[in-house]
Amino acid sequence: MPRSNLSWQLSRPAEGYYSSELRSRPSLPVRTFLPVGYEPNYPYPLLVFFHGQGSNEDQILRLAPRLSRRNYICISVRGPEILGHKADGRGSYGWGTEGQFDAETESYVLSAIEQTQRSYHIHSERIFLAGFCEGATPAYRLGLSMPDRIGGIIALNGRLPKATTSSPLFRLPEIRNLPVFLGHGIANSVVPLTHAKQDFRLLYSAGVDVTLRTYPTNHKLHTTMLGDIDQWIIDRVNAELDQLIID
Repeated sequence: MPRSNLSWQLSRPAEGYYSSELRSRPSLPVRTFLPVGYEPNYPYPLLVFFHGQGSNEDQILRLAPRLSRRNYICISVRGPEILGHKADGRGSYGWGTEGQFDAETESYVLSAIEQTQRSYHIHSERIFLAGFCEGATPAYRLGLSMPDRIGGIIALNGRLPKATTSSPLFRLPEIRNLPVFLGHGIANSVVPLTHAKQDFRLLYSAGVDVTLRTYPTNHKLHTTMLGDIDQWIIDRVNAELDQLIID
């Protein structure tokens, strides 16, 4: 077996943030958060973060320790649309509005996941795509297009993409029982709560294992959202373990 496939067994890096680039495309960054007490022999769930419009991969990954310092390996990717720079000089990026970057985003994210799996011990059936605000749309689009390759979708203050004749939203029956968590602010004027409720009904009617929770906030993240995500993932992992015992 090549050494690259054993790297997660041979090293025990410290908790914290790490920067890398894709080997296949050096211009594309991957930011990684490793949990405290990283255990090479334990297969960790992987969370892939999609930032909101005008943000970047570094800014969104700063939320990872607030989600959990122990339970997950987290990576964040950068939107392909260049929007300029923030006042502090950091880059500002987006995901496009009409799906024009879908193919590029899919290749980027899948390569980032595969590179992370070569470097760290990742549970292949517990890969979650987590989209924040506008980043929820590419997380939805990618996750719903390959439900057999991910463990679930997390969408906070975002909404479903629009289906087109050339790009259907769902792959039936593969998406049935796909876990999806929707967290939404009740005072969100950018994406009103009515849209999140419509998305919930559409996903539910398609057979998706969908959860909707609301929070007293606007388009910003509420402090309890991350704790709820942590518990939602843990509940699903425990349900999988219980099913294995029953079987």
